[in-house]
Amino acid sequence: MPVEHIQHTLIHTDDVAGVADWFETNLGLLRGDHPDFHVPIVWLYARGVPVIHIGEVPRDGEIKRFQDNYLGGRKSTALTGSGVIDHVAFHCTGLREILGRPEHGRVRYLKRQAGPDEGLFQLFCDGPCGISVELNFDAAEARAAGIRPYMMARDAVAVA
Repeated sequence: MPVEHIQHTLIHTDDVAGVADWFETNLGLLRGDHPDFHVPIVWLYARGVPVIHIGEVPRDGEIKRFQDNYLGGRKSTALTGSGVIDHVAFHCTGLREILGRPEHGRVRYLKRQAGPDEGLFQLFCDGPCGISVELNFDAAEARAAGIRPYMMARDAVAVA
């Protein structure tokens, strides 16, 4: 499974707009398009690539349902410091290879599909030290391998 590059980080905050404003003002990142997750979120872009996702702290309601159902729950209760970084995401290829590795049986993957037109196939897992890791593949790779997601992003909030 070649990891091609870090794709984004997700930051949880009580002030989505304020955090987004800081990155826009101080680093020149730009707000841009994102999938409709049915929860408030801002994606910030650098050179056309979404590098930081900012979402509300999932305490209850739709935001918590989305976090629990789609991402597997929030690992940190922090409201400040590095603990507000929910996960790190990598753009990858070789989906069949990673799911075929012997150690796959020891790693619990949440299989998800999201992105514009549901074109992104995702694996979420717990990495070392309890950090959350998101591995993103082109959905066409999953379809070609006959690998199906357990959930589509657009359905995550609807699950009770």
